[in-house]
Amino acid sequence: MSITVTENAARQIQKQLQKRGSGVGLRLGVKTSGCSGYAYVLDYADEIANDDIVFDQHGVKVLVKANDLDKLNGIELDYAKEGFNEAFKFNNPNVKGTCGCGESFSV
Repeated sequence: MSITVTENAARQIQKQLQKRGSGVGLRLGVKTSGCSGYAYVLDYADEIANDDIVFDQHGVKVLVKANDLDKLNGIELDYAKEGFNEAFKFNNPNVKGTCGCGESFSV
């Protein structure tokens, strides 16, 4: 089981945690949403729970609940700037389809 964090994503996570002033890392998860089934959820993690799997790369921690790992295994979390827009990007090899608006995905 693996989660990959690019250097760009790690820099952004570090920047946001420093700006926030606290936190042990970034929590990556999924929730039921949209017409395809799932949407990604990002949040700060203030503590590591018993059911968290921790991935430590480039000096940052990404936490994933054990129940979400089957939908996220092998994902690459990137951060990209495109023109005036900047956001985390999810390169997930498990995705079988996405909805037309790009809000949700299926596995």
